[in-house]
Amino acid sequence: MILKLLVRRGCCFRHRRMYFCGSKLRNNASNVKNNIILMGSPGCGKTTVGRVLSAALGRPVLDIDDDHLETHWGMSVAQKLDEVGSDRFVEAEGQALSAFHTENHVVSLTGSNPMHDAGMSHIASTGTVVFLDVHMTDILERLERMKVNRIVGQNDGTSMADILQYRQQFYEKWYDTRVICERNESPESIAGKVLSQVQNIEAKHGYVSTRGLHMGDKGFNEVLLQGLASDGGLIVPRDETPKMSIGQLSRLVDLTYPQRAIRILEKWMDFRDLHPRTLRTAVNNAYNLETFQDANICPVRHLDRGQYVQELFHGPTASFKDVALQLMPQLFMNAVAEESKSKYLILVATSGDTGGAVLDGFSRHAGNFSANIGVLVLYPLEGISDIQREQMISYNSHLARVVGVSGSDFDFCQTSVKKAFGDHDLSQRLFQDHNVKISAANSISWGRLLPQVVYHVTSYLDLVKQKVIAMGDEIDVCVPTGNFGNILAAYYAKEMGIPIKKLICASNDNNVVADFIRSGCYDISNRRLLQTISPAIDILVSSNLERLLYSISGRDASFINSAFTQLRDRRKFDVPAQVLENIQGLFHADWCTEEECGKAMRDTLKNNGYLMDPHTSIAKVVADRFKQERPMVIASTAHPGKFAHDVLKITGNATNKMATTEMLHALDNICPKPGVHKSLLKTLEKDCVGEKSVCDANYQSIVSQIENIARNI
Repeated sequence: MILKLLVRRGCCFRHRRMYFCGSKLRNNASNVKNNIILMGSPGCGKTTVGRVLSAALGRPVLDIDDDHLETHWGMSVAQKLDEVGSDRFVEAEGQALSAFHTENHVVSLTGSNPMHDAGMSHIASTGTVVFLDVHMTDILERLERMKVNRIVGQNDGTSMADILQYRQQFYEKWYDTRVICERNESPESIAGKVLSQVQNIEAKHGYVSTRGLHMGDKGFNEVLLQGLASDGGLIVPRDETPKMSIGQLSRLVDLTYPQRAIRILEKWMDFRDLHPRTLRTAVNNAYNLETFQDANICPVRHLDRGQYVQELFHGPTASFKDVALQLMPQLFMNAVAEESKSKYLILVATSGDTGGAVLDGFSRHAGNFSANIGVLVLYPLEGISDIQREQMISYNSHLARVVGVSGSDFDFCQTSVKKAFGDHDLSQRLFQDHNVKISAANSISWGRLLPQVVYHVTSYLDLVKQKVIAMGDEIDVCVPTGNFGNILAAYYAKEMGIPIKKLICASNDNNVVADFIRSGCYDISNRRLLQTISPAIDILVSSNLERLLYSISGRDASFINSAFTQLRDRRKFDVPAQVLENIQGLFHADWCTEEECGKAMRDTLKNNGYLMDPHTSIAKVVADRFKQERPMVIASTAHPGKFAHDVLKITGNATNKMATTEMLHALDNICPKPGVHKSLLKTLEKDCVGEKSVCDANYQSIVSQIENIARNI
């Protein structure tokens, strides 16, 4: 039987009807340059949406079948299909596409156009390819109403659903921007989304510093390489947070973590900075069973009553930092390749977890460090666990140096890194003598923070998938909070459209953030950083709070400049009453003592058969105190094995000078959940490369370390 597919003049979207847009869509139309090329499955509504766009933009609409292929061939599509047969039709169609030269049209492709590489490459070069990502059930129902029962490439015995699913790989390959369509969404609504996305691309809004510096036309790659703004501020997108509707979020529920990540991150990316093809490759390389121990990457598990724990520790270094730092190094290397002029030294201040995650991410995805990338990790010598230290030192090489700063704390390490970014003399020497620029990989880097938004979105989607909540129901999120990056990522997830009611910051004895959220005064003038069993949040200066204050103050850069100048000079600042009211409307904060942390760990082990690390235990204490009216997700930021000595001691088990690997097995014997961390165990079993390096807690010693490793890059 000759395949007639979608050439039937009786199909509803072939009717030459006029679609009149509402005034809102017409008023938002602009002089979008070049073609808007609509791509998607047969039956996704490309032709109808194209006509709506045509009316809104006042530009011609061109249907590839009717207006190009048939003119080019001098015969109908059905006749051509009869002539060449279905096996050769895609080739004939692709050759005809190569003769396409029209400009400034709305173009509706056929469902099979993307299956021909050369033809699709040519037509894609004439404009922006927009993928109408329509739910498969909607497509099948529409095709059934149109009485289309066969399409190109569909052999006997192959279902329509199977062939359409097969074709998705070609659509994923070619689009520049994706429009996630809601179930049963109208053509007018979809056209509005297309128009909005194309206009945003044309505008190319770029990035700014929280302290007011305009970043010009710099795109994602450039700000990723830069790390910190030259005025000392943190880099943020110039635009407001991208949104996803409840209907669009519903489309993500049944997807895998990588599939969700691609769609979420695309909302933040300009395809000219980072094309979806590159992003998809990086995401799939980052999130798989070779790297993460759980197929769900960041699984959400029921813990106690209405509390759910999101396990963020299944990556290779057993910390939540892995989720971002298996992706960010790939994006960084792509940016370096795009620039291909300079060498880069990644400066990292760590309170224990970031360092190992950075080293693993770059070594895993950058070929054990390429010739033009080096990493220097600074950590407080006595401020992290022995296992964290052993883990980092195992990555030592001539291009990766881990240095303990004696007599220091994390705040000193972080301040030194920021000072190095603003040290123009140092930057000039590094560039002139070694062609080296410095960059960042902890959460002061926008490229490091952005992937963290994904797992907060997916925690909500997982609760929907598990039928704990219905889509649109509210939840609370509780995060152990130090440098404020993790809870800030949850704030961005809320801003995107995730129905998070309250963002709960959980602190230890270093409770400056909790005091600030309650009082509006950030005061470290009389504080001394305390060393606790939860070192990742032993922080007094929370860098990412600056991004929150910038957003919540209405992007008031002058306020940010004033506040952080006061913090530098007077060690304190106050926020205006309205800003504090805005913060308290979104955030709740509390803290607990070491004793309360330990009790929560023991109680959860006894009552729930689950072993938590000290940071998650702090979040559990604060979560238990909060008046719970909704399901709550607790961010479990580290595997208990990273703090095996303290966890064993707290749970009443003697260590008896055990080796670190023996401690990990001992934890597994105590409680099978969450189980031994195999990647962490494997890392600790291998011989450490290099010796422990130490420097003094002064800026010149840090500069010497920077210059020494720069010589090797």
